[in-house]
Amino acid sequence: MSRKDDLELLARLPKEKLSDYIFLQLRNLWAVDGLYYLGIEEHYGTEVATSIDAKVWEVMGKIEARKLKEFLNLTSTDLSSMMKALLYSSWALDLEDKVVSISKNHAVIRNLRCRVQHTRINKGLKEFGCKPVRFGFLKAFAKEFNPDIIVKCTVCPPDTHPENLWCEWEFIHKEK
Repeated sequence: MSRKDDLELLARLPKEKLSDYIFLQLRNLWAVDGLYYLGIEEHYGTEVATSIDAKVWEVMGKIEARKLKEFLNLTSTDLSSMMKALLYSSWALDLEDKVVSISKNHAVIRNLRCRVQHTRINKGLKEFGCKPVRFGFLKAFAKEFNPDIIVKCTVCPPDTHPENLWCEWEFIHKEK
């Protein structure tokens, strides 16, 4: 089968099923991410697994930002354009309960219910201290748009957080 055949296969999906298919594939990618993390954690410990995960996601932030800029035909380096791309990213697209606010020089994204953390807890595992992983991804993502966009973490595990907020990230564009 060629790429053309694959495109025809996808074209046969009912249009109302396309978003479900995209979310299914995103969740599959997150499952792979979680499985490789758990495997590394089992063999080498949490610290090593988190360090490797953080490096992978930092590179992924740059790659994904570059690809989304091209795909969405974004030429501006402003905060609004960066946030538009971020909302299409593999990290943000399927956050179940996210709250987003965007103004000219300030944006915030909050994850109210984290599927990854809830899955870990349901499996009897402790919360994943994902702050260094997300921080690296988000800083690299923002930097790919504009090195003057500053990323701040208000809260993210391993930080203590309220029950209804897993993480909150601020993006500030400091104009020169």
